[in-house]
This record gives sequence, C-alpha cells and structure tokens, in this order.
Amino acid sequence: MKKEEIKNLLDKFEAAANVVEEVECWSARELQTLLGYAKWDNFINNVVVKAKEACRNAGEDIQNHFPDVGKMVSIGYGVEKQIDDILLTRYACYLIAQNGDSRKPQVAFAQTYFAVQTRKAEIIEQRLLDYERVKAREKLSRTEKQLSGILYERGIDSKGFAIIRSKGDQALFNMNTQVLKKKMGVPSGRPVADFLPTISIKAKDLAAEMTNINVQSKDLYGQPPIEKEHVDNNSAVRDMLLKRGIHPEQLSPGEDVKKVQKRIENEDKKVLKRNNSTN
Repeated sequence: MKKEEIKNLLDKFEAAANVVEEVECWSARELQTLLGYAKWDNFINNVVVKAKEACRNAGEDIQNHFPDVGKMVSIGYGVEKQIDDILLTRYACYLIAQNGDSRKPQVAFAQTYFAVQTRKAEIIEQRLLDYERVKAREKLSRTEKQLSGILYERGIDSKGFAIIRSKGDQALFNMNTQVLKKKMGVPSGRPVADFLPTISIKAKDLAAEMTNINVQSKDLYGQPPIEKEHVDNNSAVRDMLLKRGIHPEQLSPGEDVKKVQKRIENEDKKVLKRNNSTN
C-alpha cells in the first residue's frame, strides 16, 4: 500500500470518528463503507456477528461496544427515515477489522488503524508492511505444504521434496539454499524463507503455485520431471524479476518473520489490555 493510499485512508477514518459521552466511536454504517462492503446485511452477518462473538469470548459486555442506535437518512424530496445502525467503540471496530476480509486493502488498513495507539502515518505504514510480510510467509507455508502432498502422491518422499525445493532456490536466487542462508546470516535450523524480504517470499510462493498447477495439469510423476518443472518455474519467476531490475540474491534480508509476528501479536494483546483498563 502506497503512502498516498495510507494518508487517504487515515484521513477518512479520522473524519468518521465521533465522540459520544467522552468515548471515541464510529457508525457501523460509515464503517461498512470505509471497509469496502457494499451491502449492509452482508456486513452484519459475515463480519459484525463474528466480531460480537469475539467480544463475548473476551469477557466483554457486547452492549458496551456495539449499542444499537437509529440513524436518520434522506430518501429524497426533503423526506428522512430512520434506519438501523450500531455505535462502535474503537475496540469494536478493531474486532470487526480482525474478522473482515483482509484481502481488501481497507480492511488491512483498519486492522492496523484500530490496533495501534498512535495515529502517525509512518507507524501505520510499518505495521502494514509487517502484516503483509507475515501473511506472505503464511501463504508460502500453505503452498509448500500443498505441493508436498501432491508430490507425495506422485512418488516423491520428504527427502526428494527437500531436494526439489533446494533446486528451485538455486534457480530463483542463482545460488543453492545453504550458500543463500550463509549470505543472509540465517541461523542453523531455520528456513531461509523466514528471513527473505517480502518480494522474495512472494516470488517463491508464485513459483511453487505454478509447480502445483503444472504437476497436475501435465500429470507428472517421479522426481526428474517434477524437479525440472519446479526449476523451470523458478527460472521463469527470476527472469521476470530481472527484467524489472530486481536481483533477488542481492536484496537485503528481512527481519526474522517470527519476531515480526510476535510483535504484531503483542500489539494486538495491548488493544485488549487498553480496553480493559478503560472499563
């Protein structure tokens, strides 16, 4: 997400905030629009209901965070009618964002906006980058797990899968996994993907996804053809990066993704702690 997008969303979320009885809050109707949900019923049934359940499971009184209210809206010709709305505390908004579709950039922004205490755009931007990296690493893990299962059905054991994956790294980074780990200072016993920058994690994931698809569509069996397929896919991804001036082996390593994930989890815990301290 670009800085201009972050600033634009920050301004919109700030403008939507209200103070009711000295409590900062947001209208669910306005939040629905801010989060990119077109239909009120879908927003309520697919997101708000889950957020209320999370609130209840945290030991909170739902009515303290999701009180029902009415809202007057114009229906034309100077006529107004009252529609259902919900007044949301910052904590309620945080829970809604956590249960929203994080593929929507507005939802990903909101997950950070309602979690961090500061309103500074640069803090929000860094949290979004951290979140994106953690999600990319989780996606790569799922893709490789799926690929491992597919290859097992086609005669490749865990040792063979490790060799194939290593050959893929060689094709993508122009060096084998061990050399890459040494170059990046990856601790012994840790996967190199935990220390790759986000773009390299996504590159590995794309190549693995291509192998997933092609192994099945081409009906490949045995290590030699599958290994070649994976190497070819990683080479194709590397070529694409090189054409855009990106040499993946020259990129600086990223922070240990486990530390990043822990930091995000700790920030999320602080949200609940701050909420409890204000009750």
